[in-house]
This record gives sequence, structure tokens and C-alpha cells, in this order.
Amino acid sequence: MGKLDEDVISELRKRLVIEPRKQLPPPIVLPERRLEHLVETSVTAQIDSCIYHNSRDAVSLYEDHCCGRDQIPTETVQILTAHSNEVWFIQFSNNGEYLASSSSDCTAIIWKVMDNDKLTMKHRLRSHQNPVSFVAWSLDDTKLLTCGNLEVLKLWDVETGTCKHTFGDHGFTVNSCAWFPDSKRIVCWSSDPEKGICMWDSDPEMKAWRGMRMPKVLDLAVTSDGENLIGIFSDKEIRILNLRTNAEQVILEEHSITSLSVSMDSKFFIVNLNSQEIHLRDVAGKRAKPLKYTGHKQNKYVIRSCFGGINSMFIASGSENTQVYIWNRQRSTP
Repeated sequence: MGKLDEDVISELRKRLVIEPRKQLPPPIVLPERRLEHLVETSVTAQIDSCIYHNSRDAVSLYEDHCCGRDQIPTETVQILTAHSNEVWFIQFSNNGEYLASSSSDCTAIIWKVMDNDKLTMKHRLRSHQNPVSFVAWSLDDTKLLTCGNLEVLKLWDVETGTCKHTFGDHGFTVNSCAWFPDSKRIVCWSSDPEKGICMWDSDPEMKAWRGMRMPKVLDLAVTSDGENLIGIFSDKEIRILNLRTNAEQVILEEHSITSLSVSMDSKFFIVNLNSQEIHLRDVAGKRAKPLKYTGHKQNKYVIRSCFGGINSMFIASGSENTQVYIWNRQRSTP
């Protein structure tokens, strides 16, 4: 054959193995990377069977893997009492350095997470005339949106605690809002169909969906990749609008929906229903039926469940029986 390059020889050897493999059954010739596949399958199976798994550490095959219940928070470490009336909504910043809370006392508070994991008040946000029921952090955590029942939408600077802008006027009240990943564009909705859904770019209004045919909007979210806008319409209807292609999915639930939450990877979302169930669906719409979670109590109040843990593998929810419920996403019971 004469003198051949080593890379050519290596390629010929691969072909010498690959060609017979196509003709011979697996018991005679092992498929390529079979051992690696078996190891990965074993590791994945161990993680899937561990209901408390909440660690990024590598899983070894030298011992059986099992996380303890201590991976899940179980004890009250601090009670925050700065609000003078009911607390209606709380949300940690994306980097975990702050917590925002809103209350029926018409204020919102930005809390700072200290090095010892204790929280201390950073700013009290006073400007709303009515109860504040919702807050939303920008992805870069430099700005915070607040809104509430019969209230306008306000934009706050997290570092200084000053109100940078008020969107709309007292005739345009906002019930919920969400940020786009660029931390510049926002979307908000009003329970008034004539106001509809509006997108804003800090100051000017960019785009709006409104009119008498616009159904009542109950909740709204934008996936963290900025691809999809998910809304709850007319109690039982879920609409997923792909903002790049304008393709729309419509999903109908049998019972009224009270809230919506999206996973950080933009792949899944959950809705709370007044039937005392939480339904998990994929944003792409590949699964026809949702995964269902039960055990908590929800009759009178709006309960907002959320994702948590590594890869959003847990779902947490408050409950009207004074308990907090946590589910592994693969199991329907808490």
C-alpha cells in the first residue's frame, strides 16, 4: 500500500470495524460506545429514583446514590415583620441576592440577603395608593416592577430604591407584568379587555393587543429565552404565543386557573387550578396530557406555586391549611 498517513490508517481501521458491525447482530459485535451508554443510563436511573436529589455533584457508580431529606428546606430561620398588613406576593431576585415582597399595606419592600443568609431591609417602596399584589425582577436584577389591584405599573431602581417611571395613568390599571430577557422590554396586562396586553420599551408603548374581542386576561409570563408569551385567558384558557413565528397554541382546562409560573429553562410551565390541582405542561406542546400534582388546599385564595431546585426539578406551593408543599416533578404526591 506504500507509506500512509497515520490519520488515514486510523480511518481505515474504523471502517474495518464499522462495516462488519452493520451486518453482524449486537451479541457478536458490541455497538459503538455501548459501555458509555450503559454507565450514563445507570447514573440517570439512580438520580431519577432519588426523590430529594438537589445537587450538582457528580454521581459515582462506586456506591448507591441517595440524597437525604436535608436537601430540602424544613426549618423557619427568620420571620420578616416589616409589613403592616397581609403579604400578597414575594419573589427572590435571579441572582439570589435580594427578596422583594408586596403587601396590602400599599408598599413593597426590597430585602438584602446577607452573608449569614439572614435578610435585612434595603428599601421600602412607597408610591402606590392601593394594595400591591405583584412584583417582577428584571433578568439583570437592577430593576423591579410593582403593580396591584386598581394600580398603575411602576419601575424601580433596585440600588437607590427610587421610582424611575410610572407606566400608563390611573385609568390604566395593571394586574400582572413580566420582563423580557434583555431587561429593557416589559409586557403587562389589565383585567379591562379594552386595555388588553401591552408591550413597553422602558418609556414608549411598543405593541398592544386590545379591543372588545380581547378576552379577560388573568395572568401572564414570558419564557426566560424570550421566545414565548404565555397567558391565562377567560378563566380556563391557556394561550402560548411564539413571538418569533407568531404561531399560537391554545389549551383548555376543565377548571378555573388562578396563576401561572414558568421554569427557568423555558421548557415547562405550571398552572394552579381551583380544583386543588397543579398541572405541569411543556411549552413546546409535545405532551397532550399534563402531569398533575395534588395534596395542597386551595379554595378561597390565589395560590402561586413555583419551580425550584436543580434544573427546576421541584415544585413548591403554599396552601390554605398553613402548610408548604413540595413535589419532586416526577411524582404526583408531595
